[in-house]
Amino acid sequence: MEIKLKELEEKDLKLVQEIYNYYVVNSTVTFQTEPVSVEKLKTEIPVGHPKYKSFLITFDGQVCGYCYLAQYKNRQAYDRTAEVTIYLKPEFAGKGIGNESLKQIETVAKENQIKVLLAIITEENYASVKLFESAGYEKCAHLKQVGEKYSRLLDVVKYQKIV
Repeated sequence: MEIKLKELEEKDLKLVQEIYNYYVVNSTVTFQTEPVSVEKLKTEIPVGHPKYKSFLITFDGQVCGYCYLAQYKNRQAYDRTAEVTIYLKPEFAGKGIGNESLKQIETVAKENQIKVLLAIITEENYASVKLFESAGYEKCAHLKQVGEKYSRLLDVVKYQKIV
């Protein structure tokens, strides 16, 4: 099993859109309630940024997801912190791809002087919670009923890891 990260290019955003919009329409994993355009993704996913990197995830040469490091807050004192995000196509979940991708993106974070990684997760996204906990992330916040989707109130949990 070979899992690689390939730096994301703007031309890849259509594929990212397809992966992401699956979760928008079919889950509470994201708090977007309507499918997202490529133009919107351009404003949310860093492409070509020198510090905050985005990647396609490939499994044995096939694109199976994407991941990225995003600026946590637009203030200089937070430059040592990034939010880490991973999305896999549903058929690739549970194969260890997320875990290996997380290890690789943590290495990229360290290379870019990022010291703290944050994962911000819908509480009921048990697969992501399990992934980040197994990778050594610690729960640092629980925000109750901050989102509403499908007429349900949803909690968000934050996990962090000092790398």
